[in-house]
Amino acid sequence: MTPTAYLVLSSLLFGIGVLGVLIRRNVIVVLSSIELMLNAVNLIFVTFSQVHQSVSAQVFVFFVMIVAAAEVAVGLALLVAIYKRLRSTDLEKLGELKW
Repeated sequence: MTPTAYLVLSSLLFGIGVLGVLIRRNVIVVLSSIELMLNAVNLIFVTFSQVHQSVSAQVFVFFVMIVAAAEVAVGLALLVAIYKRLRSTDLEKLGELKW
């Protein structure tokens, strides 16, 4: 595949992720959409790394994946805490969590 095809694929994946964050109300879907956006950006980094024959972008991808893994761990821990309290994963109900 050409680099253009990878960039188009990455743009489509990023767009789907943005739509998932903006439209959906379920926390699990929103977290999955954020992961999709991070992976789309990683695909762009790897594509440009291959085009320019540089390893620096691939090292950056490695760090983005580490941050994404930490985000998943923290996000799921928060989701479990919210579900225990509200018995729902709907984002609209988060306003009920007032001290």
